[in-house]
Amino acid sequence: MSFISILVIAVGLGMDAFSVAISIGAVSRKVSFAPVLRLSASFGFFQFFMPLAGWLGGMTVADHIAGFDHWIAFVLLLYVGGKMIHESFQHEEKVHSNDPTKGLTLLMLSVATSIDALAVGLSLAFLKTPILYPSIIIGVVAFIMTALGMLFGDKLGKIFGKRVEVIGGIILIGIGVKILFDHVA
Repeated sequence: MSFISILVIAVGLGMDAFSVAISIGAVSRKVSFAPVLRLSASFGFFQFFMPLAGWLGGMTVADHIAGFDHWIAFVLLLYVGGKMIHESFQHEEKVHSNDPTKGLTLLMLSVATSIDALAVGLSLAFLKTPILYPSIIIGVVAFIMTALGMLFGDKLGKIFGKRVEVIGGIILIGIGVKILFDHVA
């Protein structure tokens, strides 16, 4: 898998983390170094770890489904991308009464924003793609996107809003279509 493909996947996966970081940055009165680092490190770590976990799970069954693995990868990416697009149209506002960059809230946000990366790791296992390099890129991109989202949350929230998740969903669906065409053609 090329660096550009991995980077596009990483940006698509990072959109959830980016949008959460924008919302936290937008509602924070003052954004300082410690909360940005906590949120970015946690999101980056989980985005790095979840593809590894998905890949390990997928490798245990990859030989048994080799004939139709590209269809599974397509369906998983279609589902994840569709879910991101669907969620972008929900009109719920989340109010952060405590510091979301600490404790159980941070853990829950980290897991919630990285579940999609688990599915991508599973897809990469079905395609027999090595995982360590993509996982590192995914984690680093998520770290950077989270930091930028938090630092510029007030301004970015006004400009992009929920469109960030739509773009991420479209990117993941596009990657799924590309995988399908590469294996069917």
